[in-house]
Amino acid sequence: MTFFETLNDLIAEGTPVVAVTVVDVVGSVPNDRGSKMIVTRDGLHSGTVGGGRIERKAIDEALRMLSEGAANTHFVNWQLNRDVGMTCGGAVKLYFEAFNVATWNIAVFGAGHIAQALVPLLSSLDCRLTCLDTRAEWLDRIPDSPRLTKALSTDLAGEVAALPDDAFVVLMTMGHATDKPILLEILRTRRFPFLGVIGSRAKANILKQDIDDAGLPPEAKDAFFCPVGLSIGSNHPSEIAIAIAAQLLQVRDQRRTGNRD
Repeated sequence: MTFFETLNDLIAEGTPVVAVTVVDVVGSVPNDRGSKMIVTRDGLHSGTVGGGRIERKAIDEALRMLSEGAANTHFVNWQLNRDVGMTCGGAVKLYFEAFNVATWNIAVFGAGHIAQALVPLLSSLDCRLTCLDTRAEWLDRIPDSPRLTKALSTDLAGEVAALPDDAFVVLMTMGHATDKPILLEILRTRRFPFLGVIGSRAKANILKQDIDDAGLPPEAKDAFFCPVGLSIGSNHPSEIAIAIAAQLLQVRDQRRTGNRD
């Protein structure tokens, strides 16, 4: 298997990984331009950028990126004598590229018509996605993906406790009667960076009344998006899916840059 086939497989599996490439060399160095290696959290996975101290230092840098969740790319320029502690007087330039290190967790409650368009779209992004429903036949219709977990449950509200704290959550079950208990459970017990509910402004008003009736604090009525999705496109399921995915990306990027309004 080639370097790129191995790297693509690891990325598709959702494995946090850093690819390291020798971009340039000067003088006496242990490997040539274009040499590559792959590093996972277990250490060197495959390939080489020269072995010895250069490779050890490069692996340590890759492991730092993986441990810190540094989803970035950058170059390093190392003088072998000064920066690596080698006696030869050469220099090496390396390129580090991280994948799957800043995990973006998304949970979609419901596998109905909108989810049938939304979940495959989200599965093409760099995320870890869970779709939950009470109906096996609807979950089965969604294409499989290494990034997707399909969860069959008879108690969707009971699944809220198991979600990661950083999950972006979208509720699009069979209707108000099934979205309501999940929403109230979330508002009672959790605080997620994104919470959206499919529906109209009229549904939003009903949900806000449900929140009052449940005795939740007034601020809970502003803790979710309904309607969910940017104000773009038509009412076609594919266009609604694009609008929701766009809003998820918008909020994700605002949080990553520190703008959480």
